[in-house]
Amino acid sequence: MLEMLINPRKAERKPWELFFVGAFYAFLSLFLVKWIFASDTVLSRYSGILVVTFIVMFSMPFIYYTIRLEENRITPRSGTFSLLKEHRRAIYTFVFLFLGFVVAFSIFYILSSSTQSFSAQIETFCQINRPSTFNDCVTQYGVKDFSSSTTGYVTGSERFFLILLNNIYVLIFTLIFSLIFGAGVIFVLAWNASVIAAAIGIFTKSQLSSLPLGLLRYLIHGIPEIASYFIVALAGGLVSIAVIKHESGTDKFWEVLLDSLNLIVLAIIILVVAAAMEVYVTPLLF
Repeated sequence: MLEMLINPRKAERKPWELFFVGAFYAFLSLFLVKWIFASDTVLSRYSGILVVTFIVMFSMPFIYYTIRLEENRITPRSGTFSLLKEHRRAIYTFVFLFLGFVVAFSIFYILSSSTQSFSAQIETFCQINRPSTFNDCVTQYGVKDFSSSTTGYVTGSERFFLILLNNIYVLIFTLIFSLIFGAGVIFVLAWNASVIAAAIGIFTKSQLSSLPLGLLRYLIHGIPEIASYFIVALAGGLVSIAVIKHESGTDKFWEVLLDSLNLIVLAIIILVVAAAMEVYVTPLLF
């Protein structure tokens, strides 16, 4: 019942409603993990992963049927640009769902007395932002039993290329995952939302009044970056569903493939812009 809270067709007409659906799924996942696994000495250490797992279970049907809906819009008479324009509604629904996850996770992180539910996310944050002092970083933010790992620190153009390469890696992973499992984008969506929420909680120093500033700080470059992942996941999902429907070799399949290639190119362009914003724009504003 919960996993079908909203219909994909309705969601594309009112994508903003997905914000509340995403927030509800996030809060519900956090509650379930706290309720079921908090007393388990082993599983409680993996709360961050379990929360993402619950969100994936709740959201999977919606993501799958949204991608199917997009694939059904492709016909041999459809033009590439009209299809790109048509797909924007699905991207909007994914972005609002992502924003719901981020806001709910951020509020929970700020109000929570413990960071245990975000231990994996905090380690990821420290690995990206403070690699040279990784151990001190995770200890500072209350993570216990972490795996020690350190790397060098870079700035400027080197940092831009490192961030871009890392994002391209995630983009490739998203594409492969969506090809193998069409709705696999939801894992990338939920995981990145939880990592950004942990970063926002750290930036705001767990002060709820600073939440709007924290959201602005990370979503300036975060929204286009996540949107690029959604676009490439949609591209992979379209091909995946076309293969499942036994359309390989038909005119419809080649239309789907051409549409997907255009979406991948668009995703790479957006990813480059997002990396430049993260390195050169965001530090100037904050």
